[in-house]
Amino acid sequence: MTAAITLHLMRHGATAADGRLIGHHDAPVTAAGIAACVAAAAPLSVARVVTSDLARAAACGGAIAAARTVPVRADPRWRELDFGEWEGRRPDTIDPAALAAFWHDPDVAPPPGGERWSALTARVGAALTEVADATLVVAHAGAIRAALAVTCGLDARQVWAVELHHAGVVSLRLWRSPAPVAQIVALR
Repeated sequence: MTAAITLHLMRHGATAADGRLIGHHDAPVTAAGIAACVAAAAPLSVARVVTSDLARAAACGGAIAAARTVPVRADPRWRELDFGEWEGRRPDTIDPAALAAFWHDPDVAPPPGGERWSALTARVGAALTEVADATLVVAHAGAIRAALAVTCGLDARQVWAVELHHAGVVSLRLWRSPAPVAQIVALR
């Protein structure tokens, strides 16, 4: 097994669309959301920042990188799950049975026209094979949960139980060989 690296996963700051299912569509992050991310990153040892290519994550990651004078790059594999026809909707406006089926098994019952959980975990899993030590990834709750599923062996229902608030950070000790495996070091 290869040597472990440190990986920090941060959820982007609060947006103007909180309370809605926002996947591949974008919603602007608030100034307070960006500031919260910069503050949350302050105690972390970070040599580089990788962000989702969606503006709500990229703005937060860019601000962190500028404050730390470290490189930043966008990687679309860290995007949120595509909610298809549910994009932009509040959960209480979606058929309760369909939404319950999704929360129970998002691979068997994805949002109509949306992405399956296995597609999200596959792309995040591929991104995990390329992260370097002391990386901060600024992404989305779904992508972070997918990373936990891939590296910690959790199923979709188990990762839903992990609360990931805006500007929240999950720090991992990650081994990448032969497949990504992690130990959760901190959840803030």
